[in-house]
Amino acid sequence: MRVLVTGASGGLAPFVIRALGEQHEVVLMSRRPPHPDFAALPWIQGNMTVFDDCRRAVQGVTAIQHLAAQPWPVDHPRLRAQAVAQGLPFDATFQSNMLGVYYLMQAAVDAGVQRVIMAGSNCALGHGYRISQTPFPLQALPIDESHPALPEDSYSYSKLAGEMLLASYTRAYGIRTYVTRPAAIYSPARRQQIAQQATPATAWNPWLWAWVGSEDVAHAHQLLMEGPATLPLHDVYYLTADDTTALEPSAELIARWQPTLLPYTDGLCGYQSFFSTRKLAQAVGWQHHSSWRALR
Repeated sequence: MRVLVTGASGGLAPFVIRALGEQHEVVLMSRRPPHPDFAALPWIQGNMTVFDDCRRAVQGVTAIQHLAAQPWPVDHPRLRAQAVAQGLPFDATFQSNMLGVYYLMQAAVDAGVQRVIMAGSNCALGHGYRISQTPFPLQALPIDESHPALPEDSYSYSKLAGEMLLASYTRAYGIRTYVTRPAAIYSPARRQQIAQQATPATAWNPWLWAWVGSEDVAHAHQLLMEGPATLPLHDVYYLTADDTTALEPSAELIARWQPTLLPYTDGLCGYQSFFSTRKLAQAVGWQHHSSWRALR
């Protein structure tokens, strides 16, 4: 396949490009030049929020790996100072994650693209960036794709709405679309850092100590792109490691800080993640392989 990788200058892109490079013809798109390792690959300099850039990028491609995104809510009350310091307009998250996805999908169907695999986020659940500062109402553990999503911020909402947008294009045009919900994505260097710096938990982590290896995300995206015709035309999948980043067993974390959730912990073993990836594993045989605990 000829595959477009958006967000080619981002941190995840090198892992996806390497996963696809031996079997597919890869084309890159980003605002800034990609890593020098990929200088020989075709590169389209463009912005997701410019429709003509998206149209140029999708010409002649069979599939899209959409990795480009604004990765946090720049309009969040507690993050505005950071956004201003970086020169980001208040609507940058919606511009990139909503308008950019719309432009890309419209360009894709116009060009006859067959598959789009998008890196979403487990933030679509709504457990992070809580503007109200109220605890997220967990209703079951481990969390799977059936758990109600209750986002409060523009980033989490944009990721949830992006899933719905892709589903609408599948219904309308028959294009295959798949969205992953990765947790915090850790490169080998970041895993080494976590292993060296991990300390006992001192409070409940609203992010649920969730993580996933960069290589494992890339493999999931490859599997979904190459998936069999028996896959549904559209679907969404949580994408996390099998374990947490905590030193304590998962049930112990619940007992200490969220005892009301104890009735849901019967299925939690050891350091098991609070997110389930069973759906992804059953769909394409994906397994998580990288580890930070092995580096301690």
